[in-house]
Amino acid sequence: MFGKLLQIFRVPDLRKKVFYVLLGLVAFRLLGTIPIPGIDAARLTQFLNSNQIFGFLNIFSGGGLSRLSIVMLGVGPYITATIIMQLLTMIFPSLKQAYYEEGAAGKAKFNRYSRWLTVPLAALQGYGFLNLLKSQQVLGSLSALDLLVNVLIITTGSLVLMWIGELITEQKIGNGISLIIFAGIVDRIPIAVRTAIVSFDPANLPTYLAFIILSVLIIAGVVIINEGERKVPISYSRRIRGNKVYGGVASYLPMKINQAGVIPIIFAISIMLFPQFFGQILAIFSPGLSVKVQTVVNSFLSNQLIYSALYFFLVVLFTYFYTAVTFDPKEIAKNLQQSGGFVPGIRPGESTGDFLGKLTKRITLFGAIFLGLIAVLPNLVQMLTGIQALTIGGTALLIVVSVALETIKQLDSELTLREYEGLQ
Repeated sequence: MFGKLLQIFRVPDLRKKVFYVLLGLVAFRLLGTIPIPGIDAARLTQFLNSNQIFGFLNIFSGGGLSRLSIVMLGVGPYITATIIMQLLTMIFPSLKQAYYEEGAAGKAKFNRYSRWLTVPLAALQGYGFLNLLKSQQVLGSLSALDLLVNVLIITTGSLVLMWIGELITEQKIGNGISLIIFAGIVDRIPIAVRTAIVSFDPANLPTYLAFIILSVLIIAGVVIINEGERKVPISYSRRIRGNKVYGGVASYLPMKINQAGVIPIIFAISIMLFPQFFGQILAIFSPGLSVKVQTVVNSFLSNQLIYSALYFFLVVLFTYFYTAVTFDPKEIAKNLQQSGGFVPGIRPGESTGDFLGKLTKRITLFGAIFLGLIAVLPNLVQMLTGIQALTIGGTALLIVVSVALETIKQLDSELTLREYEGLQ
C-alpha cells in the first residue's frame, strides 16, 4: 500500500493530477469558511442540533451549513438535478435513448441538462432555507434586496462547487462530486472526536467500548456490501467464420448487492426536506397557510420513531426505484442475445430478462435493507444509549468508505496503465 503511494508521487503526470485534486478540495474548504452576513451563530447551532435532517445536510456541505457559508448548500442541488434527470429517462424514451445509446455525446448532453437544472434548484433551496432560518430567528431582518443578494450568492456558490467537482473528475482519479462530499465529512471528524472526549463519562466506559467495536463492524459491513456481487455465469455460443472460430468462451455478469450507492439516501432526504421548503415558499402567497404547513411538518418529524420509520421506508423504496432506473434486465438480455451470449439453463431473450429481473429484486432486498439501517443508525444509537455524542454516522461511513475504495481503484488503474506504457 505504502509502496504504491510512493509510486504515485514518482510519476510526474500522476503527481500533478493528485496535487490538482488536492488544490480543488482546499478551494472548497476555503469557500466553506466565508459566511453570509447577519448570522446568530448560537441560534444556528441550536437549530441544527434540534433538526436531524438539516444536521445531516450540514455533514454533506462539509460544515458549510453550520457557518452559513456561501457554499452552504454544498453539491446538493447538482446531485438532486442529476437524480431528477435520471428519473426522467424512465418517463421520456428519447432522453433514455440519448443517454444510453448515443455514447459520450449523449452523456455530455445529459450532463449539460443537469447543470441547467441545478441553477433553479439551488435558487429555490437557497430561498426556502433562508426563509426557514429567518423564521427561526437565526438570521436578522432581511429586506427583499438583501434576500435576493443572498440567494444569488448561495446559488453561485453551488455552481462554483459543481465546476470544481467536474474539474476534479477530469483528472480521472476519483469522482469530483463524491470527493467534495468526502472532504466535507472527513473535515468534521476532529470535531466529533473532540465532542466525544469532552462529554466522556467513566461510568459509560462499556458503552464507549461497544461503540468503538460497533464502528469497526459497520466499516467492515460497508466494505463487504459495497464490494459484494452476484456473478451470473454467461456462455457464448461458438461461431465459425471462414477459418476462424469466434465465441465458445465463458464469462459472468456481475450484479452488485448495492447497485444504487448512496443515491437513495440522498433522494430520501430531499423528499423529507421538500415539505419544509414548500412551506417557506408558500409564505409568498399565504403566510397563514405556510405557518400551518410548517407546524404540521415539524410536529410530525420531531418524533424520532416516526422520523426513523419514514426515513427507512423511503430509502428502501428509492433503492428499488433507482436500481430499476439504472439496471434494465430486458435490455441486458437483448444485448446478450445479440452478442451470442446466454445464461446456462435459461432460454435467451425474454426468459433471460425475466430471470435477471427476479434475481435483481432478491439481491436488491439485501442492499435496500442495509442502506435503510445505515440511514437510521444514528437515531438507533441515540435511542439505545441515550448519549448524544455517540452518533455513528452510518451514511457518512458509507460515503467515506465507498469513495476511498473507488479512488484507490482508479489510482491503481492509472499506475497499471503506466506500467504497460513503460513496457512498450
